[in-house]
Amino acid sequence: MSRPEHQAPPEIYYGDAEAKKYTQNTRNQQIQADMTYRALELLNLPSDEPAFLLDIGCGSGLSGEILEEEGYIWAGVDIAPSMLEVALERNIDGDLFLQDIGQGFGFRPGSFDGAISISVLQWLLNAETSHPTSSPPHRLNRFFTTLHSALRNPSRAVFQFYPTSDDQIQLITSIAQKAGFGGGIVVDYPNSKKARKVFLCLFVGGGGPQQQIPKGVEGEDDEQVRFERRREKERKRDVSGKRKNMKDKDWILKKKELYRQRGKEGVPRDSKFTGRKRKPIF
Repeated sequence: MSRPEHQAPPEIYYGDAEAKKYTQNTRNQQIQADMTYRALELLNLPSDEPAFLLDIGCGSGLSGEILEEEGYIWAGVDIAPSMLEVALERNIDGDLFLQDIGQGFGFRPGSFDGAISISVLQWLLNAETSHPTSSPPHRLNRFFTTLHSALRNPSRAVFQFYPTSDDQIQLITSIAQKAGFGGGIVVDYPNSKKARKVFLCLFVGGGGPQQQIPKGVEGEDDEQVRFERRREKERKRDVSGKRKNMKDKDWILKKKELYRQRGKEGVPRDSKFTGRKRKPIF
């Protein structure tokens, strides 16, 4: 069976029925979660600072839920209206934008502290019309150039995607480098046909040890790695079962201040009740 990007444009393929089907599929949910956690590892953000992230091709918000769970503020863009409708129905927390990423972004320079994208980049490799502006090189150039401007310096952008050939990888990386990015390809489980995953890890800004291309995960199977990730996340929970340093008063105050700095309206005032847990009402 051919991949979705070879069957129809994303805004057509992900109609109302397919958008709901995709979102409700537990296998899709697990894959999306695993890839999002891995993308965050590669993004390598400071754990003690709030960050505003861009989710490129956010769909119905499966990745956005992980970002929110991990304590990040995020905005998402997607070209499929039906996917965004499902995200709204699910009361996703991030700001959502209907956007063809092949036409570039219109965000202010330095708006985001980082960006992730799960299973999206390969959609830009298909030309939907014969017009020159519809060609993959043109769309990729517009995409990477405007994304580079939208990211602060220094920062990272991590893309998990499904290339069908080395030529596609070369095309994507060369255009990203021409747009000003550093970085390169990270491959997890390179010797496994089933578990192999390709990531494009891009850098904005200077070098140094934190801007070195991360190493891919070696091995044949990712089950042990998933187990280790879950165990590490359990270590971060306190005795009550809640994640440590998640949504306490300091975190809420930082998030509200970041919202105010970005001009968001309707941010509640700070008070002595901020972050206080409400008792259950019977």
